[in-house]
Amino acid sequence: MNSIKAALRDNQLIVFVYDKFRSFYYQYLISDEQFIRKEFRRRLGRELDLDNPIKFNDKLQYLKLNWYDPMATKCADKYEVREIVREKIGEKYLNELFGVYESVDEIDIDKLPNKFVIKGTHGSGFNIICKNKSKINWQLEFRKMRRWLRTNYYLRKREWVYKDQKPRLICEKFLTGEDGDIPKDYKVFCFSGEPKILCVDSGRFTSQVKNFYDLQWNYVDLRINNKVTDSNRLDGKPNCLSEMLDLARILSKGFPHVRVDFYIVEDRIIFGELTFWHASGMGAFKPEDFETTMGSWLVLPQEKQRRRL
Repeated sequence: MNSIKAALRDNQLIVFVYDKFRSFYYQYLISDEQFIRKEFRRRLGRELDLDNPIKFNDKLQYLKLNWYDPMATKCADKYEVREIVREKIGEKYLNELFGVYESVDEIDIDKLPNKFVIKGTHGSGFNIICKNKSKINWQLEFRKMRRWLRTNYYLRKREWVYKDQKPRLICEKFLTGEDGDIPKDYKVFCFSGEPKILCVDSGRFTSQVKNFYDLQWNYVDLRINNKVTDSNRLDGKPNCLSEMLDLARILSKGFPHVRVDFYIVEDRIIFGELTFWHASGMGAFKPEDFETTMGSWLVLPQEKQRRRL
C-alpha cells in the first residue's frame, strides 16, 4: 500500500489533478466558518466559541473571520515584510538575500553558495534547508517548489493574510548557530504591541525542543501541540533580550496579536518572520488553563472588520 501511495505522489499529473480538485472543494464547497469549525473540532476535540470567545485559540479563529488589516497581508509575506522591517527597525536586522524568484526556472543553483535556505513567501512550512547543494536532489526539490508556487495557502488554514499574496520564492543566507546548525528561533508573542511571553525553538529540524519564558526569563511550564519542553535544558538568557523585546514592540504595534520571530547569531539579532496565527489557532495547550491566560491578553477589536472575500 505504501508503495502505491508513493507511486501516486510521484505521478505529477495525478498530483496536479488532486491539487486542483482540493482547491476547488475548499474554495467553493465549504465556507470559511464551516471549514474552521470542522477543523477546530477535529484538532482540539471541542466546539469553537465565536459568540463569546475567551480562550486564545477561539480568539484567533475570531480574528480570521472578523478582523482585517491590509498591512497584515504585507507583513505575512516573507519578501514584502523586508521593506517594513527596513523602514521600522533598519536594514541591519535583515538576513542577507541572494535572490527572489517567481518561477523555479529562474533559480540557478550553480550561482548560489554551497549553503543557503529557500522559502516560499506566501505560506508556512515552504522551506528547503540546504547545507550542501551537491548532496541535494534538485529535480525532486524543484518539483516540490513548483507545487508550492501553485498553492494558495489561505485555503489550507483560512488565514486570509495569504489569500492575495503573490507566490514567490526567496533564497537567503544559511544562518549558523552555536552548534553549527540552524540557530535557535526566538518567538515573541505580542498583544496590542506588548510582548507577553517568549518561546525558544531549538533543534527545529533535528531533536526539537520548545521552552517558554516570561519577560524576566523565568521558565514557563507550557506545551502547545505537545511539542517537547525540557526544564533541565534551559536556554541561557540572551545578552540582547531587552533590545529584542523593544524591536518586537515596534514591529507588533497596531495589531491585536502577532508573533515576532528572531534569530541571534554571534549576538546579532536577525529578523525571522511575523506570524498572526500561531499553530493556525489550533494548538493544544498543556496546562489547559494557560490557553485562557493567553486569551485574556488578546483584546479583540470592538468593531468587526470582516473581509470581503
